[in-house]
Amino acid sequence: MNDRSPDSVNYPPFETEDLRSNLVRFLDTDFADPSGQARKVGNYKWGVYAFFDYDGEPIYVGQTNEMLRTRIRRHLTNQRTDAVAMSVLDPFEVYEIEVWPLPDLQEVSKPRDRSGPRWEVWVAAVDMLNALERAVYDRAIEASQFRAVLNEKDPPPAKAPIDPPPSHRGCVVSPEVHAIRSHPDFRNARRALIISRLAQVIAERKVQGGLRRVLLTQAKRLQWLAQRRYDGLGGAASVEEEGADDDA
Repeated sequence: MNDRSPDSVNYPPFETEDLRSNLVRFLDTDFADPSGQARKVGNYKWGVYAFFDYDGEPIYVGQTNEMLRTRIRRHLTNQRTDAVAMSVLDPFEVYEIEVWPLPDLQEVSKPRDRSGPRWEVWVAAVDMLNALERAVYDRAIEASQFRAVLNEKDPPPAKAPIDPPPSHRGCVVSPEVHAIRSHPDFRNARRALIISRLAQVIAERKVQGGLRRVLLTQAKRLQWLAQRRYDGLGGAASVEEEGADDDA
């Protein structure tokens, strides 16, 4: 007899598998650089990425020179980044991703010798990547209604300003998962859970101000969500009056 109990199932939960499949679809999307050469967006080695929540609010900005596919998947699927491990970033909050590849740097790798032309090329590439991250980060702060994202640290200042190159933005959540996670009560509960975990991390470790700023930002985001839900259900008019026999 086949055992169909939950303990015998050898595949991940529906929402986990949904994220993985939609993330693969996003990362495998063809993206043409300014020269017209097409490459899967996740296969660009250098670039900047941003995560957005279910309200289109920017929540996290990062950079990579190891490959966009590798870094983004590490954030959202395997719990190995500090941002996820310390509850700075909750993968359940990510609805959309936007990436800004730097195709001109595709062949640049870090040389062993910290001198000579190859090292100078590497330093210039890192400066360009930092400048792009700063530009995207500043744009995200400006677009945020909280004037904040969930980054624990600020990007380094740009040595020279840069205009962000063409980007690709897409959704990594199916309609089925959206129907579950977008419910305001689910989002309030999830946000409160992450705040609790983050506060516990802060209480147990010696942390810098950036992590406390993240906690404050998350608290503001929870307050905003809770207020919107409360007002949407009628606000003060929805609160019942105490009855004469309530104590009984």
